[in-house]
Amino acid sequence: MIKAQGITKAYGNLKVLKGVDLEIEMGKIISILGKSGAGKSTLLHILGTLDVPDEGVLSIDGEVLTNMKEKSLAKYRNQNLGFVFQFHHLLDEFTALENVCIPAYIAKTNQKIVERKAKELLDYLGLKDRMDHKPNQLSGGEQQRVAVARALINQPKVVLADEPTGNLDNTSSREMHELFLKLRNDFNQTFVIVTHNEELAQMSNKRYFMVDGKIDSID
Repeated sequence: MIKAQGITKAYGNLKVLKGVDLEIEMGKIISILGKSGAGKSTLLHILGTLDVPDEGVLSIDGEVLTNMKEKSLAKYRNQNLGFVFQFHHLLDEFTALENVCIPAYIAKTNQKIVERKAKELLDYLGLKDRMDHKPNQLSGGEQQRVAVARALINQPKVVLADEPTGNLDNTSSREMHELFLKLRNDFNQTFVIVTHNEELAQMSNKRYFMVDGKIDSID
């Protein structure tokens, strides 16, 4: 599904990624681990096309993305990639349902189809009775599940998550872990997760350990 070869990235004189190679299979949960400053989030942002590498080649599902123009890349990102971050980044003025619909509206999908699908996702994620609630009326775990629904609305090939349980209590974190497993098993969803959470990492199909801008080991 994802193939990265020789990925490098520097910000000024700071070399953050120093030649990263990795391959990620469809329908797998992959965790990227390492100490702060190892380059995990930078790598995730490049895999998600939110940033571009200085050198190297990135392809997803056989399509090379590294030479794509920004407008085409933004369209590809909207239609093929989903994102979940440590902070949910929901829009406070919109309901849970409206927040989930936004990426599909950007993709210009028919409104009735979008709303039906968003309701199905929120129901699947246990939020059937919370659809009309705004973010400040939801718990932290519920807000993050809304963010997961939003990431899934366009049926992405890959969901990329940066510390998705970092702002949750232990109970909500475990629920999020179980949700990722359920999504993988029910929909063959591919996940790439940057995390410090050892329990979340342990449930992954494969773990990449980063040290000083490189993949140091894999298990």
